[in-house]
Amino acid sequence: MRTLKVISLLLSYPTAELQSGARDLRVVLDQEGFVPKPWRAGLDGLIEDIATGDLYDLQERYVLLFDRTRSLSLHLFEHVHGEGRDRGQAMIDLQNLYAAQGLEIGARELPDFLPLFLEFLSLRPDAEARELLCQTAHILEALAERLRKRKSVYDYAFRALVALARAKTERAQIDALLDQPDPEPTDLAALDAAWEEAPVTFGPSSKDGCKDEFIARIRAAGRPAPDLPRCTTRPILPTRGTSHA
Repeated sequence: MRTLKVISLLLSYPTAELQSGARDLRVVLDQEGFVPKPWRAGLDGLIEDIATGDLYDLQERYVLLFDRTRSLSLHLFEHVHGEGRDRGQAMIDLQNLYAAQGLEIGARELPDFLPLFLEFLSLRPDAEARELLCQTAHILEALAERLRKRKSVYDYAFRALVALARAKTERAQIDALLDQPDPEPTDLAALDAAWEEAPVTFGPSSKDGCKDEFIARIRAAGRPAPDLPRCTTRPILPTRGTSHA
C-alpha cells in the first residue's frame, strides 16, 4: 500500500527534497484511492502546505510539535512503555520483524518511529498492513485530537491512518492517552515536567501484570497468516493505565 509510504513521507522531517516532490505524492493517492474523501482533502492541504511553505518555518514547526512535545511523540512505544524497561525488548522485537522481512534500518534509527513503521507497512500485503496499523489506532486517534486542538494541518495525516486501518477503537483507551499531560511546545516548564513524569511499565513487573500483546503480534507476524481479518477488536498496543489479561 504505497499510500502508507506517502503518509510516512509527510510525517518525516521537512527537507528541500520533500518539498520539491510533495505535489507528486498526490499521484499515488489518486492511483490507489484508499483515503476517504474527507481525509483526502486534508492530506492535499498538508501536501500543499509542505510544498509551498518556508522550509525553515516548516522545520521549526515540526521540531516544536513532534520532537519537543512528549504527548505528540512519533515514537509509538513512548505512548505505551514510556521509559520503562520493557521498551528495550519491544524495540528489539520490532527491529527483528523488520529484518525478517528484509527492511534494514540504520543504527541511529529507532524502530518505533512512526514514519519508519509506515514505510515497513507499505511493503507488506494490504491486509497485513491494515492489521498491524490497527493495533496503533488508539494512539493515532489521540495524536489526531491533540493536533486538531492545536489547529495543525498534520491532524489529517493521522485521521487518514485511522481510516486506512479500518479500526473500531474504544473511547476509553483514547481518553486514557488524552488524560496525560499535553503542554504547549512554548511552555518550557510544562514540557520539562512532562518529560520527568514517572515511566509507565508493562509486563511481569507491573502492578496489573499487563501482557504486551502487541509484541506477541509482532512476533507472530513473522509466520504466514492467511486472510488477516478486519481489525474490530481492542487495540493490541495498550494505553497508559490500561491492562490486558
